[in-house]
Amino acid sequence: MTAAATTGGGLVRRLTTRDAVAIGLGSMLGAGVFAVWAPAAAAAGWWLLLGLAVAAVAAWCNATSTAALAVALPVSGGAYAFGRDRLGAGWGFLAGWAFVVGKTASCAAMALTVGSYLWPEQARAVAVGAVLLVVAVDGAGITRTARATRVLLALTLTALTVVLGASLPAAGSPDGGTTAEAPAGVLTAAGLLFFAFAGYARIATLAEEVREPARTIPRAVTAALGSAVVVYTVVGVAVLAVLGPQRLAGSTAPLADAVRAGPVPGLAWVAAAGAVTAACGALLGLVAGVTRTALAMARNHDLPAPLARVHPVRSTPVVGELVLAVAVCALVLIGDLTAVVGASSFGVLLYYAVANAAAWTLPAGARPPRVVPLLGGVLCLVLAALLPPTSVVTAAAVLTAGLLGRAVAVHRRGLRS
Repeated sequence: MTAAATTGGGLVRRLTTRDAVAIGLGSMLGAGVFAVWAPAAAAAGWWLLLGLAVAAVAAWCNATSTAALAVALPVSGGAYAFGRDRLGAGWGFLAGWAFVVGKTASCAAMALTVGSYLWPEQARAVAVGAVLLVVAVDGAGITRTARATRVLLALTLTALTVVLGASLPAAGSPDGGTTAEAPAGVLTAAGLLFFAFAGYARIATLAEEVREPARTIPRAVTAALGSAVVVYTVVGVAVLAVLGPQRLAGSTAPLADAVRAGPVPGLAWVAAAGAVTAACGALLGLVAGVTRTALAMARNHDLPAPLARVHPVRSTPVVGELVLAVAVCALVLIGDLTAVVGASSFGVLLYYAVANAAAWTLPAGARPPRVVPLLGGVLCLVLAALLPPTSVVTAAAVLTAGLLGRAVAVHRRGLRS
């Protein structure tokens, strides 16, 4: 298959393994390494790292199931397409709608992170500008998205290296803080930290644009997720050791505060710069993933048909990009960072619950050992239920509205036919 081989639906297989790893890892690092520590520390205190381990196990199960599904069905849409194929149209819609809702919230969270670090006094205005810029880059073509993500990922890793070097000398004397002895505190933190690992989904949702998906997707998912676990573990240990759980829970810029606690506080600007590049990299991957899922849903009449339009030259879902830009900008102007992180985690955990159920039904030669989708599905449901109540209620209401809307649309189509 050539680099320009089409898949028959308008998209083109252009992404290499390196491209897919960059998009997945860039999404994971941007999705939380500079922002998610405070709410997780508030939930679990010193037990935060156990919550990180639980989130990593859930992510590994989900990634394994998702990779197997993407190899068996290498088309755009991720668990939406997998759910339709293996479980039925209704389950597919639930997965796709949960993904669109959750990841639209993630887009807003990343844009707000850019605004908060770059110009706190005008955070929302800067966030809107970031959304418009990133959507324009994604609209220029998927290969440009991959190249831009690689550049942003390199800058982010450089910034993290500087931040760790500047903050670790202050480790060992943080405040005592508070701890959470109850298992629910750890699991709530795990649910919030899962937000940070969900970026590997971008590799599966872009399966229709990946070269040699049977070889590329498993390699890319394993490499991206493994790298992210290492980075998050190192950073989590560092911020806990330097700030302690109480100060960490109250910080709006944990990595910058960790640098300020070290011997060279003037390097805190590097943390701010790294946060901007990380969030922009994640936002690029999110825009690509959400619009491709919406495209797949529109092809099956689960979302309005115009969302399936692909630009004839750039091979990008142009209408979906415009609609997403409007929705994310609206969330940016009215939303709150902690609330959108929780809502994102709730939607994405439900998405992966469907993915694990679909993986369970794969033929013996194509599926992972059944304990993997079983454990992944159970963890997804438990972690989703233990997220902050406000986030659960808000996300559940939006998901319910979508399910009711689809039921009405299906009923009307039945009457017409």
